[in-house]
Amino acid sequence: VRPVVSQGFGATIRGIVGIECNGGNPGAVQSRIRYYRDYCSQSGVSTENNLTC
Repeated sequence: VRPVVSQGFGATIRGIVGIECNGGNPGAVQSRIRYYRDYCSQSGVSTENNLTC
């Protein structure tokens, strides 16, 4: 897990639904990023820069 942590949220998307990262559904990727940012904002946590895959 540790090597992936530094890769950001984009690595999480790739791990969960890799096909989205290969252009399969760019709208879904953007939606996941939007939800992630919203969740972090509500939790008072800042987001990193590596949000896309």
